[in-house]
Amino acid sequence: MALVNNRLTAEQYGENFSDIHPPFETRDAALVEANRCLFCYDAPCIKSCPTSIDIPKFIRQITTDNPKGSAYTILSANILGGGCSKVCPVEKLCEGSCVYNLMDEPPIPIAKLQRFSTEKAIAEKWPLFQRKPSTTKRVAVVGAGPAGLSCAHVLSREGIDVTVFEKESKGGGLMTYGIAAYKVTPQFCEDEVNFITSLGGIAINYNQELGKTVSLADLQQTYDAVYLGVGVGLARQLDIPGENLNGVEDAIRFIYDIRTKGYPAIPVGDKVAVIGLGMTAIDAATQAKRLGASEVTIVYRRTQAEMPCTETELNIAKLDGCRIMWLAAPQEIIGENGQVTQLICSLMQLGEPDASGRWSPVETGETMTLDVDMVIKAAGQMPFEALVSENHLENRKGKISINDACATNLRGVFAGGDCVNGGKEVVDAVQAGKDGAKAILKFLK
Repeated sequence: MALVNNRLTAEQYGENFSDIHPPFETRDAALVEANRCLFCYDAPCIKSCPTSIDIPKFIRQITTDNPKGSAYTILSANILGGGCSKVCPVEKLCEGSCVYNLMDEPPIPIAKLQRFSTEKAIAEKWPLFQRKPSTTKRVAVVGAGPAGLSCAHVLSREGIDVTVFEKESKGGGLMTYGIAAYKVTPQFCEDEVNFITSLGGIAINYNQELGKTVSLADLQQTYDAVYLGVGVGLARQLDIPGENLNGVEDAIRFIYDIRTKGYPAIPVGDKVAVIGLGMTAIDAATQAKRLGASEVTIVYRRTQAEMPCTETELNIAKLDGCRIMWLAAPQEIIGENGQVTQLICSLMQLGEPDASGRWSPVETGETMTLDVDMVIKAAGQMPFEALVSENHLENRKGKISINDACATNLRGVFAGGDCVNGGKEVVDAVQAGKDGAKAILKFLK
């Protein structure tokens, strides 16, 4: 057994990585679902959306044949509303709170309707927003991910000139580099970034990394304010023997490579173990299977009741044929001639609740051995602690500390998104960007 790339034909790759949530095929199909909406007073779907999109309003605008109005309603609240319609875990947000769930009927397909309303606007760069005259104020945004782009767009609409510094060669952050390819394509991510910058007043400088090619101190001197939206991205290590063997990969790097190099170029094992059960773990496991792995086993140290991913995401993995190994934790990775051959797992049982309220796993003393040729680590991500500390930012184990006005301990420096909260949904990062922009506008005045 060994890692092999180009396992499938071009047609198989195309089929395996096709859109997992296809759009409405016709306008009439969208209208059928839109007309089911009850247009609730004090709608629970709005309350469940971190960006507070007026969902009943944009659905009503669909039914009244007002596509630009519908797109504006969504994008004025969430400028990444197109991407969020593809990647948001709506089953625990807007659709999960739809009143139809209480009637044992399917909820309104809000995400699909949101996609219907935004895709054409993004592809054709509809001029939905007008930029106010320039104020001569200049703001630097570090990170062209959801938080940074959201902040930049709000600021630019108010006449602020924004320069975004992005370490990668493309914008979009997690959307572009960290999500399964069958959920959102690189081309859509590029179109969404281009739509955001089409407003004007936003320049993105690519291949500019904080702490290497860009200095926070220089940005403070050059710009009137700085917004940090650097996210997280350091994979949490397992700290077990054999972790450095060939065939042991970080899920973040694995997904990144799929997004940047193309499916045939990515080596994958025949028998793959994925450690963890968050969204990233699911994306890694399902894509390993779709790249041609014959067996994929997800190893999780707790039970289904404690899993961080949603039931919908878990079902995607199951439908792809992934096996779930509950109450098991990696203990050691065994290799031969430098290549992974086995994963030894400790069998666990649940003990007392931990600080998060979930039951803590406790070793039973028993072990189980899996024959594998690839291990993908998806045990979580860590903040850029060294980077944060080097720039004298107050932090909590690498998570940047901010006050109620999104301000750090450094004057004129604001922050938001995953670098502050440790990692949430894309839609949470968008709202963090909006909050940061509001705070910066107040600061500049």
